[in-house]
Amino acid sequence: MNHSMINSMVSMSGIQQKLDIMANNMANINTVGFKRKEATFEDILTSMKQQPQSFQKEGRLSPLGFNQGWGAKLSQVSTNFSQGTLKDTGVPTDLALEGDGLFKVRVADGDPEQPANTLYTRDGSFSLSVINGEPDSTYLTTKEGHLVLGKDNNPIVIPAGHKFMVDADGQVFSYNGSLPEEGSELQGQIGIVRALRPQFLQQVGDNLFTVPAGIAANQEEVDNILQPVEAGSDLEKPIAIRQGFLEQSNVNLADEITELLTVQRAFQLSSRALTSSDTMMGLVNNLRS
Repeated sequence: MNHSMINSMVSMSGIQQKLDIMANNMANINTVGFKRKEATFEDILTSMKQQPQSFQKEGRLSPLGFNQGWGAKLSQVSTNFSQGTLKDTGVPTDLALEGDGLFKVRVADGDPEQPANTLYTRDGSFSLSVINGEPDSTYLTTKEGHLVLGKDNNPIVIPAGHKFMVDADGQVFSYNGSLPEEGSELQGQIGIVRALRPQFLQQVGDNLFTVPAGIAANQEEVDNILQPVEAGSDLEKPIAIRQGFLEQSNVNLADEITELLTVQRAFQLSSRALTSSDTMMGLVNNLRS
């Protein structure tokens, strides 16, 4: 197989992965709190080929030699954690984050003997649910039923029949009257972490992120990736919670379509190069002496 065919096949493989990533972004344009994925490419191998001295002709301005590459591969898929637009829903259980924070949720793996895992999400479409048949208390959960954790890593509990209010700092107050001013009680503070190095977070489905197992065993490395914070406490990069709002996906359809056209043209170029190489090899094989 000649060099041009290898180059084309390798490049097409990477471009196809890029197309899959873009398709996933566009499919989640209406997913609450979704963060778009971005692909990074790198050359597989580039070498300098020398040319005979006889190639140095009068009038040639470029130096002897040329670069020979073997295509490009997908080196990394990173998550863009830029802020999405906030949509006013008016639903008290809907919470949106302003800033680079993440909600903490507890996800059980189905084995009652194993401790539940703490995962992270930007999706604030929560609800109040009754857990373990306790009619006197309701828990703040995700739409999949995962418990939303507080600053102390305990679930947020609201007395049954009570309304609740969340301020910008994440403090949760419950009240039984028509207005919070008539008498409210602090029930806890929603736990938020800041993603210092979001590229190390791994997406596990359902719009949830986790720290990879190889890193989670080292608490020092985890602290370099996630930092517990109190909403509204950092003046340099403030994080605030907005009740009654939902953060929309940060995918811009116009940008995705524009990039899609560029990627499709690159795929088309590589496929034509592969076809041309195959045609030339066919001509060579059919030569008769």
